[in-house]
Amino acid sequence: MLQDLLQLCELQLKDILGNNYHRTKNCSAVFNSRKIENGYYRIRPRADREPFLAYCDMSDGGGWTVIQRRSNGKENFDRKWADYKQGFGQFQGKNDEYWLGNEHIYDLLVREENSLKIDLMDWHGERRYAIYENFQIKNELWVGTYSGNAGDALSGGSNFEEQWSASLSGMPFSTSDKDHDRFLAGNCAQENKCGWWFNRCHAANLNGQYYKTGNYTGRHDNGVVWSTWHGLWYSLKYTAMKIRLPSFVDVGSGNGKSS
Repeated sequence: MLQDLLQLCELQLKDILGNNYHRTKNCSAVFNSRKIENGYYRIRPRADREPFLAYCDMSDGGGWTVIQRRSNGKENFDRKWADYKQGFGQFQGKNDEYWLGNEHIYDLLVREENSLKIDLMDWHGERRYAIYENFQIKNELWVGTYSGNAGDALSGGSNFEEQWSASLSGMPFSTSDKDHDRFLAGNCAQENKCGWWFNRCHAANLNGQYYKTGNYTGRHDNGVVWSTWHGLWYSLKYTAMKIRLPSFVDVGSGNGKSS
């Protein structure tokens, strides 16, 4: 009965909204509805679930849905499985930190392959980026071809031994209360005080402890890390993970050009 009711509601919404019904399933759809300013928008990847807020980055061709951001250390990323599943953060200011939520991220990715772009900035203001094609999250994280100038840290770098122990491709998500990593001698999420796709443990961890300095020391390399740029013992000032269909076409401006 519940499923029948949901289907009836969906049909009624389609009748009311017409062609606008599916326009806000992601930030690419928001952009193509001629809303081209950076900011928070309500998106709805699945018609049978409620819409939710996400930050839409309309730079770099527009239409990027931001799934993670670190910028000031105000948000606590040392959280349990339930928080990472649902998402957390303020979702108000342009510099607010947040994790969109594993359920929301899955819904954004489940039907189509996406490009993942990771923006990074160090404490000197230098910026780097990494792009991965065919970014997918099923039971595990999967990334395809890399391009960019930050180095391929998600794949563990260029050394084969490091790749075996640090590549995140094929790894399930872990938190301190749900340990799914390959580190038999410990719990990577507990050591790094965050949820992430850990191996044994990582060459990249953007949810780590936010040190308000670049170089740091500690028992574990648990900072906001992208090792192929600054190594494991440098914690970055800013990171953002954002996704978009590789076939995204800007129709909002009427030029029909692929971004």
